[in-house]
Amino acid sequence: MKEAVLFEHTGDGKVRCTACARYCKLGEGQTGLCGVRQNIGGRLQLLVYGRVITGHIDPIEKKPLVHYMPGTRIFSIATTGCNWLCRYCQNYDISQRRKVEGELLAPEEIVSLAQKNRCEGIAYTYNEPTIYLEFAHDVGVIARKKGIFNSFVSNGYGTPEDIPVLNDFLDAITVDFKGNAEKGFVRKYIGIPDADPIFSYLLELRDRSSVHIEFTDLVVPEVGDNADSARRLSRWIVDNFGPEVPLHFLRFHPDYKMMDLPSTPVKTLEKHWQIAREEGLEYVYVGNVPGHKYESTYCPACGKVAVGRYGFDITSWNLDRDNRCTGCGHKIPISGNLGTYFRDGRYEPVIF
Repeated sequence: MKEAVLFEHTGDGKVRCTACARYCKLGEGQTGLCGVRQNIGGRLQLLVYGRVITGHIDPIEKKPLVHYMPGTRIFSIATTGCNWLCRYCQNYDISQRRKVEGELLAPEEIVSLAQKNRCEGIAYTYNEPTIYLEFAHDVGVIARKKGIFNSFVSNGYGTPEDIPVLNDFLDAITVDFKGNAEKGFVRKYIGIPDADPIFSYLLELRDRSSVHIEFTDLVVPEVGDNADSARRLSRWIVDNFGPEVPLHFLRFHPDYKMMDLPSTPVKTLEKHWQIAREEGLEYVYVGNVPGHKYESTYCPACGKVAVGRYGFDITSWNLDRDNRCTGCGHKIPISGNLGTYFRDGRYEPVIF
């Protein structure tokens, strides 16, 4: 446990947490919806500081980040808790747990684990990292000094107050929309009023940071696969982030409280892919469908496969040293080049 940075006093003996867009106002002894930020003695305490519930070695493509440091090995960590209440969460045993648990690790120890396992990056993932942002910050600052990059897998429900903290260490972020960010879906299945704070947060990231951004959209069949909302989302991304930002449409698999739905039909994902392309996005992907042709990166100029993929594996690399298509010379907006995962060609076990 450690005192948080992202909070303010309200003048009535309570504190207001500023880590996420819920802005929970907490009286003495009260804990935010996330389960990890508590008012103790008039100060906000981060209960999960140093408490890591899981650690894995992953390829960065699993995040998914495919235009940032491809083929690199990532040390993925999480704490308990979350600021969302997703009924379909595949990590619900971590995210919806409201008992603070986990291995006690200092920031220096986490960075050391990443180094020992030859990881080029650390990912804060599996639950929402902004709820433990102060802990991620302390890990990330040390990691950056050691030449290790930092990435978030986030729901984007952050705040303007987060940005100065993120700027100290964050290099890349995947922001995962759910159900095309449609209001009815996020109210019923996530437990937030609407997605407006996500869009505002993204504009803050665009204007006040240099972090690499990729977008995902979990397409939930029957309740979260509306074509019109997918088109609005794609158009918003193009208008505000340009045609080259990656967008991944992810296949839903039944889990947690939504076991009654089938997996997303591949044709539904392909329809979303087509809509995004029609709206002007040049790099659109289909995720959670290993072997699908839209896992790969295609050169928008000549149509050649620039980076071939099968699941999380890179199967071909048709770019030169400057990440230009070997077929036509078109510059593909990918940061970095192939890392240890691509060179080793194997997966690693769970750390703890």
